[in-house]
Amino acid sequence: MTTLAAAVAEAKSRFSEAGLPDAAIESRLLVGGLLALTSTEVFTGGERVLTDAELVRIAKAVERRLKREPVHRILGSREFHGMDLKISKETLEPRPDTEILVDCLLPYVRQIVAVKGAARILDLGTGTGAIALALLKEVPEAHGTGSDISEDALKTAAENAARLGLTERFATLTSHWFDKIQVRFDIIVSNPPYIRSDVIPALEPEVRDFDPPAALDGGPDGLEAYRAIAAGAGDFLEKDGVIGVEIGFDQRQAVTGIFRSTGFTLAQARRDYGDNDRVLVFTRSDL
Repeated sequence: MTTLAAAVAEAKSRFSEAGLPDAAIESRLLVGGLLALTSTEVFTGGERVLTDAELVRIAKAVERRLKREPVHRILGSREFHGMDLKISKETLEPRPDTEILVDCLLPYVRQIVAVKGAARILDLGTGTGAIALALLKEVPEAHGTGSDISEDALKTAAENAARLGLTERFATLTSHWFDKIQVRFDIIVSNPPYIRSDVIPALEPEVRDFDPPAALDGGPDGLEAYRAIAAGAGDFLEKDGVIGVEIGFDQRQAVTGIFRSTGFTLAQARRDYGDNDRVLVFTRSDL
């Protein structure tokens, strides 16, 4: 007989031996997730005897983690801004720092709704749909479009919208940045690829080997996506609209310069939980 507590302890031991830094947290998260248990239930239900089928599932998942596959990819979903989002092969795993981008933009969305009665949001490179769906969840008068070059990502975003009851207010579109966009939006938002191409081989295996390359690679200087967004946004942004982007920790100056060169003004900058520059919000008064 193997109990829940014993299974968690075994997973923690193996993760520790492999040098994984968060062995205690990840063992509880992985085993609990596989068994559909909350963290509290994992703590309080330690005496539960696991079935052979449950033990096999846990053993397979532990082996995957030891090969550096992230816990949330093994589980197939991740919590983001109070939502449980499905993730897939061609979607970036949504991370807590991106919640800061959502929180930065929420006051702008609400202000636009207060004036116009509604707001239209475009999420460029939407992936799981995380950013757009979080904004729609918080503002019932908002409608969003998630664009991406990946059909797998768009399918995943649409499934997440359906799971959250947001299908009527969320559309998906296959587009490389603004190529297929035809209407204007009040809010344009993006967490684009911003890692320099030469840095990617040195990333942690969890990122390098499991996050989709197209969602990571920002070109030789990491800034290609920002140039594309800044160059095209003026044609698709409503008067008094705003653009919000996530950036790399050392990119504030460069990205601000790129947007300024196309007529935008920096309205807000925010740091992440590690005190690194992470979010920039731009406006443009001449539209």
